[in-house]
Amino acid sequence: MNDISNKRKILVCCGTGCLASNSYEVYESLKEKLEINPNIIVQIEIKATGCNGLCEKGPVVKIHPDDISYFKVSAKDVDEIIEKTITNGEIINRLLYFDTNQKKKIINHMDASFYKHQRKIALRNIGEIDPLSIEDYLERDGYKALHKVLFEMEPMEVIDEVEKSGLKGRGGAGFPTGTKWRTCSKFEDYPKYVICNGDEGDPGAFMDRSIMEGDPNTIIEGMIICGYSINSNKGYLYIRDEYELARKNMEFAIDKARKLGYLGENIIGSGFDFDLEIVRGGGAFVCGESSALMASIEGNVGEPRAKYIRSVEKGLWNMPTVLNNVETWANIPPIILNGANWFNKIGTENNSGTKVFSLVGKVKNTGLVEIPMGTKLSELVFDIGCGIIKNRPFKAVQTGGPSGGCIPKEYMDVPLDFDSLSKMGSMMGSGGVIVMDDTTCMVEIARYYMEFLSEESCGKCTTCREGIKMMLNILTNITEGRGQLEDIHILESLGKTIMSASLCALGKTAPNPVLTTIQYFRNEYMDHIVNHKCSAGVCKNLTTYFIEEETCIGCGICKKNCPVNAITGSLKEIHVIDEDICIKCGNCFTACPKDSVKIGGAAYAY
Repeated sequence: MNDISNKRKILVCCGTGCLASNSYEVYESLKEKLEINPNIIVQIEIKATGCNGLCEKGPVVKIHPDDISYFKVSAKDVDEIIEKTITNGEIINRLLYFDTNQKKKIINHMDASFYKHQRKIALRNIGEIDPLSIEDYLERDGYKALHKVLFEMEPMEVIDEVEKSGLKGRGGAGFPTGTKWRTCSKFEDYPKYVICNGDEGDPGAFMDRSIMEGDPNTIIEGMIICGYSINSNKGYLYIRDEYELARKNMEFAIDKARKLGYLGENIIGSGFDFDLEIVRGGGAFVCGESSALMASIEGNVGEPRAKYIRSVEKGLWNMPTVLNNVETWANIPPIILNGANWFNKIGTENNSGTKVFSLVGKVKNTGLVEIPMGTKLSELVFDIGCGIIKNRPFKAVQTGGPSGGCIPKEYMDVPLDFDSLSKMGSMMGSGGVIVMDDTTCMVEIARYYMEFLSEESCGKCTTCREGIKMMLNILTNITEGRGQLEDIHILESLGKTIMSASLCALGKTAPNPVLTTIQYFRNEYMDHIVNHKCSAGVCKNLTTYFIEEETCIGCGICKKNCPVNAITGSLKEIHVIDEDICIKCGNCFTACPKDSVKIGGAAYAY
């Protein structure tokens, strides 16, 4: 680090993940100690930012212009950072990120495997600005797209640009955004409404939350642009109440934008009026569905309705309404600023732009990832995610949240876009990606999602309410050893009926996890039913563990990892598991360095 300028910018990640690891304590400590340190001769600017994406390695601290990134920073590291890096320009090696793919430590996080494959559009500002500072947003071209729209473009020109960009709604359905806006613009009923769907309910998904927390002004700008193009003067942000930080940051940003003339009457002297209001959602999964969400805003029970008339004609309070999700709104300002052709060149034909995914599960690097549409699934899991934890065998990926499908390892080259995932029986959804290894039972996965969806079904239509519950009962029987061969056929038949007869997308997509696990992992269903064995060791009624005499080296690692002392044996002698004591936690199975611990079925005979 040779070039030490007179200015330093220190960015401390204060997204929800890093906050849980006390990043705000790091931020406060840095701020306090830098102010009183007499040895600091450079000008320091310190900011609390939104999520940097690599949540598992947080708290993250970035120092510019040196491009140094520190990971897993705690408050006790602050003195050393000030003394060595800020004062003397030294790099603290132990706080650097170790890239398991490159097998070396990385100074600039942008050189890490996790980041260098990404292209950020929706997440372009997150981790780089203070979300509570509209000035930070303005410095990075914030509200320039709005200025361009209000003073240089007619409403139809705005819609033309969005339509030409090929942007599809990032909330799951993948409907063309420009088409939705154009249809709504044609109706002459007033008032019209613009809605942001911030009711992200998929387990493991946090893309929208991170954008609301880390870059709230980009959502506001996108919604105002839509309002101008369809002649609407009022918008609502529906944010689930659990997202406290997202809601607070959005409230703060709206107030500040209003004070500076970006919201309210006569926006920046253009003569156009538009304002926003936040509605707190109660956390019901079904309210992520557009018509249920609108019912909830109206103060009614959040239940979907039949869409024989689309919400662009009769939406909120039966008036023309455009609803898009958070990520979709975040794409609008850069599309307007850079043009539709720029956006169209990213991604693939019919699937332009990028998509934000939350990468979670049995993968080394978990976090937020934004990649061009069409990126192969293998690149996401192995190049960005750096592969499976402990290098265990990879089994499958579930995409699209609880209603998505499971894709086996044989199809790792599938492009991540709306069309390709749909052909696989899965879906893009809002962007959740859960990676699974050989210790994941696919029957139990299907059962888990049916349990989640049965609890979240609003109960309005019989097929969803009763059908999902019946599928859950059958899957529970299979995982507990009471399955029958005909159960597989019944599950397939029920799934198809629920998909065809349910009212909303929750019901229509709910059977996906069951149908895809039957399609791609039928052998596991057969193993559960016929052999009474769970090869992943998850279903306890169908699992026993034993140690293979031929390969056991008597290292004792299994014994050390057993929480109930069920394993006996001396050093360098064959070890034995006492089945009567064993609680089937699987620790010995994953810890054994020689794969000598084997999984037997319920009826395994020693």
